[in-house]
Amino acid sequence: MQDYIQKRVMDISNYILESQATVRQTATIFGVSKSTVHKDLTERLPVINEIVAKQVRDILENNKAERHLRGGEATRKKYKHEKEEGK
Repeated sequence: MQDYIQKRVMDISNYILESQATVRQTATIFGVSKSTVHKDLTERLPVINEIVAKQVRDILENNKAERHLRGGEATRKKYKHEKEEGK
């Protein structure tokens, strides 16, 4: 694995550990695709550091379990905003 990829994997994993960020948020911050973030965390990170990979996996599983709640909240806010504007 090339050095710059290994550095990116560790930077991404550290960011997720510190911020509890989602894959989408992380991809935006690092300027890469969601697919790249996912591949870095699920395939490359376990090869580099198995302990950190487990911690990141736990956060990603929690984010996945909560995503329907975040989506529902976003929809609620959207329609509330549209109602206030008189649409």
